[in-house]
This record gives sequence, C-alpha cells and structure tokens, in this order.
Amino acid sequence: MFTVLTCVTEQHDLALVGLAGLICFLASHCALVLLHRATLSDGAVRWVWLVTAGAAGGFGIWATHFIAMLAYDPGVVVGYHAGLTLVSLLVAIVATTAAVAAKIAYDRWVANVLAGVLFGVGIWSMHFAGMLAIEFPGEISWDTGFVTASVVLGVAFSVAAFRFAGRSGRSTLGKLAPTVLLTLGVVALHFTATAGITVIPGIMALNPAMLLSPALMAVTIAAVTFSLLAAGFAAAIFAVRSQAKTAGAERNFKLLVQGVTDYAIYMLDPDGKVSNWNAGAERAKGYSADEIVGKDFSLFYSEEDRRKGLPQRALQTARSEGKFEAQGWRYRKDGSSFWAHVVIDPIYDEAGELIGYAKITKDNSKQKADADRIEEVTRNLDVALENIGQGICMFDRDERLLLCNKRYLEIFKFPEGSVRPGMVYREIVDIGYAANTEDPGEAAARAEAHYTRNMALIRSGAGSAVHKYPSGISIQQNVNMLPNGGWVVTFEDITDRLKSEEQVAFLAKHDGLTGLPNRVQFGESVSEEMMIADRVRGNVAVIGIDLDKFKEINDQHGHGTGDKVLVELARRLDEARQEGEFIARFGGDEFAATKRFDELSALHDFIARLEGALTGTVTIDGFEIKTGASLGVAVYPSDAAGVDGLLANADLAMYRAKQSLLQKVCFYEAAMDEHARRRRSLAKDLWASIDRGQLHLHYQVQKSVRTGEITGYEVLLRWRHHERGNIPPMDFIGLAEECGAILPIGEWVLREACHEAASWNNSHKIAVNLSPIQLGHAEYGGRHIRDPSGNRSEPPASRNRDHRKLDHRRQGQGLADDAADQGARRLDRHRRLRHRLFLTGNAALLPLRQDQTRQELHGRGRNQPAVKGDRPRHPGAWPQPRGAGARRRRGNPGAARHALGRAVRRGAGLSARQAAGDGRARG
Repeated sequence: MFTVLTCVTEQHDLALVGLAGLICFLASHCALVLLHRATLSDGAVRWVWLVTAGAAGGFGIWATHFIAMLAYDPGVVVGYHAGLTLVSLLVAIVATTAAVAAKIAYDRWVANVLAGVLFGVGIWSMHFAGMLAIEFPGEISWDTGFVTASVVLGVAFSVAAFRFAGRSGRSTLGKLAPTVLLTLGVVALHFTATAGITVIPGIMALNPAMLLSPALMAVTIAAVTFSLLAAGFAAAIFAVRSQAKTAGAERNFKLLVQGVTDYAIYMLDPDGKVSNWNAGAERAKGYSADEIVGKDFSLFYSEEDRRKGLPQRALQTARSEGKFEAQGWRYRKDGSSFWAHVVIDPIYDEAGELIGYAKITKDNSKQKADADRIEEVTRNLDVALENIGQGICMFDRDERLLLCNKRYLEIFKFPEGSVRPGMVYREIVDIGYAANTEDPGEAAARAEAHYTRNMALIRSGAGSAVHKYPSGISIQQNVNMLPNGGWVVTFEDITDRLKSEEQVAFLAKHDGLTGLPNRVQFGESVSEEMMIADRVRGNVAVIGIDLDKFKEINDQHGHGTGDKVLVELARRLDEARQEGEFIARFGGDEFAATKRFDELSALHDFIARLEGALTGTVTIDGFEIKTGASLGVAVYPSDAAGVDGLLANADLAMYRAKQSLLQKVCFYEAAMDEHARRRRSLAKDLWASIDRGQLHLHYQVQKSVRTGEITGYEVLLRWRHHERGNIPPMDFIGLAEECGAILPIGEWVLREACHEAASWNNSHKIAVNLSPIQLGHAEYGGRHIRDPSGNRSEPPASRNRDHRKLDHRRQGQGLADDAADQGARRLDRHRRLRHRLFLTGNAALLPLRQDQTRQELHGRGRNQPAVKGDRPRHPGAWPQPRGAGARRRRGNPGAARHALGRAVRRGAGLSARQAAGDGRARG
C-alpha cells in the first residue's frame, strides 16, 4: 500500500493523475448509463447501445491509462509505439463491450461475475499492452506480487460495480455507487501495476520521431475523450427524453384503453359478423381478435335464444328504431354466462347506406347479483314484518299509510281487506273503532278523541305512549319521526306484561306467603294515618304481634305445616279486620297492625278481635295445633313521633308481653325504653370487662352429705363495675348470653379457675358453671371443654362443670346440671344424660320432700350424687335422698341460677387463697 502511494505521489504528475481520474469516472459513468439504455431496449437497438457503451467506456478507460502513463516519470526518456498503443485501445473497447454484453445476456449473479472478470482482465490486458508500447533506453522489470494484486483488485471492484449496477435504484448515491466502484477498479489496477515496475536504464538510442510532448498528448487525448463521452451522454439523454415521451404517450393510451376495459366495443358488418375487436371485448368474452373476427355475433347468445331469432331481431330493432338496448344473459368462449347490458347502434355512410353496427356490451353481473340480493332482502324483510310480534305502520307527511304488517291488523282486529296503503290515518282509526264498538255514535266519538290525542302526541315528538282500550287490551305505541315529516309507528300488546308488572308491584309490597302487606307498605300506611291523625287530632296505634311457641310448631310438625298455620292465621286476621284497619306480616312469626282511633274503646275492640283471630286451634292435615300470640301496643303521638319509633316501642311492649306469664297484651311505657338503653350500655361495658380487669372469681365450698368432708369448690363469678359497683350475676349473665359476651367471659373463667386450682396443695374438685350457649358453640365443645386450662397442670378429674343440656362424662370430666326451673319432670332426662353430679335448686327439691319415688330418682336413679346449695329453714326438714353424696354450702337460697356465675350475698364465697387451704376449718 505504501509503495503504491509513494509511486503515485513521487513518480507521477499529480495534475495529470487528477485528469486521468476524472476521465476514468466520466467514462465509467457513461458506459453504465449506456448499459442501462441497452437493458431497456431489445433487438438491434440494444446492440447499438452496447457497442456505444463499449466504445465510449473503453476509449475513456484507455485514455485514463495513457494520461496516467504520461504523468509517470520513470527517470528516463520514453516514447510510444503507435501500433501497440492502438492495440491497447482496441483491447479496452473490446473488453468493455464484452463486459456490458455479458451483464445483459446472463442471469444476475453469473452476469455480475462474468462481466466483472471480463472487464478486469480486459483492462489488465490493455494496461500491459500499453506498457509494451513504451520505448525507452533500458528494460522494465515486473514485480509478480504487484501484478497479481492489480488483477485481483481490478476484477473485485468490477464485479462489485456490475452487481450494484443492477440495484442502483433511483437515489443519487445508488446511481453513483457502481460508477465509483468501476473507477476504483481501473485506478487501483493501473497504479498497483505501475508500482510493480522497475526501470533498468540502457544505452539504446530512441528515434526522435517517437518522442512526443507529454502535455500535448495529454491535452489531445483528453479532448478526444471528452468529445466522445459527450457524444455518448448526449445520445443517452436524447434516448431518455424520447423514451419519456413514448412512455407518456403509451401511458395516456393505456389509460384510455383502461377506461373502456369494462366495455366490449366492436363493430359488426351489415350481416352481423364481427369486423373488429377491442381489449375490453376480449376481456369480457374471452375471444381474441383472431378467433372472433369474421364470425356472427349470435355466437354470444344461447342456443335457445338463437332458435328464437333474438340476434336478428336485435339488429332489425336497431335499424328500425335507431338503437337497440336490452339486458340479458350472454355467453363467453368458455361457456360461462354473464348478465350483459347491450347497446347496438346502426352506422350509415355519407350516402345513407348501412355499413355496419357499433355494439357496446357491459358486464353487469355484479349489479344483477346486487339487485337480486336487494330483492331477496326485501322479500325477507316482508316475511319478517309479517311474522314479528309487533304491529308496524309507516305514514308519509300527509298521514297516508305507506305500509303495514299483518300483526297490526290482528292487534286491532281490523276486518280483512279494510286497511290498504294510501288510506289516511283518520280513516283507519274510524274503521278500527267501528269494528270493535257496537254503538256507532260511541265509536265515532271514541275515534275522534283517539285521533286528536294521538296526533298531538305524534306531532309533539313523544316517542312512546300506552293506550288502554275498552276491550281490555293495553297497547304500547312507539313513534319514530322521519326527516320528510312522516313517521314509523310500532304497536305492541303489553296486556300480559302489565299484569305481570302489577303482580311484581304487588309482591314488592306484600308478603309472598300470606298475601298480607309487608313491612314497606305497612310503614307507608302508618305514615298516611299519622298525617290524617295530625289533621283531625286523632291517635294511631301500632301493634306488634309475635306468635307464641311457633318454633315448636316448626320443629314438631315441619316448616310446611308452619307455613300453613301462618296462612290460616293471616286469613283469620284479614277476616277480623274492619275498614280503616291495616294488618301486615313482617316475616317469620312477626305480624303488625295499625289503627287510627279517637276513642280508646275502639282500640280495645281491635285488639280483642286480633287476639280472637290469633288464639285458638288450627287444624292442619288432621293435627290440631294450638296458637297464641303476644301483642305490644304503641300509640301516636304519645309514645313516639315517627313510624320507626312507634315500631320500636311496640316491639319493646311486645317483648314484655312475651316475658309475662299472664299478660299477653302490653302497652308501651317510657320505662321500657329506659330499661332497653340501660341494658345496651351495660352490654357494651360487659364486653370490655375482661380488659378492664373488672371480673373476679369467688369459691363456694361443696361438702359430702354423709361425712361433712369438703369435696370441692364451686367457682362464682363477680363483676365490679367501674361506675355501678358490684353487679349481681342475675343482672349480667342473661345479658351476656344475649349479646354473645358469654363466650369470651366463659373462656376467661375456665382459664382463671384452672390456673388457681392448679396452684392448690389439695386434690379438691372445682365446679365451673357453663351456659348452654357455650356448650352448643363448636369452639367450646371442642377446645375449651376438653382442655380449659390450656397447658396447665390441673388433672381433668379435678374439674366439674355445671351445665344444662350436655353430658361430657366420656371426656374424663364431671358435668352437672344446675337448672332448677323445670322441676321433677327433668329427672328422667338426667338419668339418660348420666350426670355424675346433679345440682338443683330449691324449687326442684320441694316436691322431693313429699315424694319418696322422686327422692329415689333424684338421688339413686343412676348412682348420681346430688348437691344442694340452698339450706332449708329447718335442717332435717326434708329427708336425705338415698345416694346423695355431696352438698354445697351457700348463704342465700333465694339467689337466681345462671349458666356462669351465681349470685350470693356478700361473704358467702371464699377467695382463692382461702380455698387453697383446709376447707374443713371454714366449712
């Protein structure tokens, strides 16, 4: 590389080198431009362009070589042999011509390689032929490496140049890329080969005639070269312009032809034979001009049409009427058919003689298919209109009927054939009312009113309206106005739908089982009665009703029977109701009633009728079921100022009635509300009692009846309220069960009691009272009953639990029943539950003093020890039951019994520290 650069910069005239490079670039570009023209031509014109490209390019490249040699200074005086110099020029022209011809003649990659090799080797041959034409006193020594490199460079750049010549595109860079590559190939070949020359001076004398001025020769060769290249470029430019004009003309002609390709345009002679044929005709019918010219045009008709003489009749019509125009099926060369629109015009010469016909045929198959589809859609729409569930009509701006379907006629029961398109709307209305009304005068009046009202609705833009007709049907009318002033109206018979909606509306305000009004309608009724009472200064009573023991009816007889009972009681209530009285069912076994009254006697009469309807016997499926109810009464305005307040206060009174054994009707008192608020506040504090540390445990001694020995302790719960002080268990245990706080409190009691008992130095048992809610709760039935102390060390045998309805004996723990409200009738249940310890109250033991059998059952039925915590006034007043093994000592026999904790008078229980010691000393 450095040798070549040194050769160029130090052994050459750089001005002449630049001139040689410019000539090489122009010659290469001229050759490629002319090559492009050759690719766009064919035949002899192509060869003219190829020879021109070879001559212009070859001469320019030879001129490059010769001027570069003139720029070279070998250090000796040189001359040129004319014959060999011309040979080198011929080699350059031939090589260039062969290369561009190969580029066109062969496939792409073969053409690129072959053209590049021919050009590179040809230029290399031209270079060395030119070197042989040099005469100087001495010899030339060639470096084989440089010679080989020059050939490789020339061929490589030439192959690349011809490759890009086929992909040049339209960009400037794309057009110049092959020119630059071809120029680099020539220049690289020349200067690489020149760098490999070594001139060895000699003593040979030169012929003076061979010595020419290098500058003169360079100018002469350059002038000739530029002239030749200019001629080549000029020829190419003229060719481009000529081609552009030709292409424009061809394009315009093509556009003209394309404009009529949808039409078959051809001429017929007077006998109907085809005399010429255009491209549109060939495209439409499939015949070429050679195939169809001279044949009768009846060939395009079907065999049946030809037998009918339709082709000749068409020509006759054209002659007689001046034009024939029709549509029909025509046939192509391949036998396929198309729907054609045909126009035939007769053509006359100046003398008026018929010289033929101009025939134009257009393929309208697509339009025919579209029309058929439209017809089918129209037919389907007609079918749909006749089968939809709605009646439909269309009227124009003059109120004339454009169309209607069969359903419209059916809805309004028009006589068959009485309604037709073109009739005005008023006439149709008259026909409808006349057909459905017996009295003609009434029919006319109704028609007039209907027309006036309905047209006002339509003109006002009202989209929908519902009309109820004397026949009982209800029709929904929907109107859509049209831009032209007409309208489309649909009619739908919504009689059944309105009935369904009315049923839904009824169910929304009535009980689905009994048909009585529900809570929503009851509230609305009470509100209305209250407003009336305000105006007349009356009173409104709201009565809350709850059936007694209805759950037992469901449990014993099933919910189906319970529903029948509700239906029967609802029927009785409705029969007992008088005008101005309202009865509703809220759900379950809850009912409500209201009455506006002036005299209290009217209210008492209403309540008595309600009690009479609810109390008695209901026979269902052969079973006689006794019914009863508790009623609570609240009166407006004395008891509450609003509906919700009345209902709430009536509920409070009703709950009081349910708690009463004798009174089944209670009137609301203000103390009830205060009591309810106090219980809610107490329940809230009860939930927080554990976290506040307000709960404490006391222990009551249990002794053996026979020996007087202490057998254990009963755990007693005490609550010391932060504001109210000590609260008796009878006040908070039931409340805890109601609000759910019994579960966390019971867990705390079990945990704390076991923790205390585990720290004692004796083996006494402890008894912890449990609520049925705790026993019925899954968590207590599993975790707390089996292991109430968690991981404490207390053995299971040391724990007894008072309960009401469950036996856990198989779990290794003693369970006892402390319910005293059921008396001796529960003894048999205790035998079945197999309690180890039976705790009972005084009310249950009273009968035992007089009944030896009950004593037996109580004490020995299952070897069950009985424990009594309430002492009689006189010890020994009642006999000791056989089998009774233990009793407990308690100070106050009148205390209430609860599931968790037991109320005793102050000082009756022991603290945990006292219980941990010797209980006998304190028994």
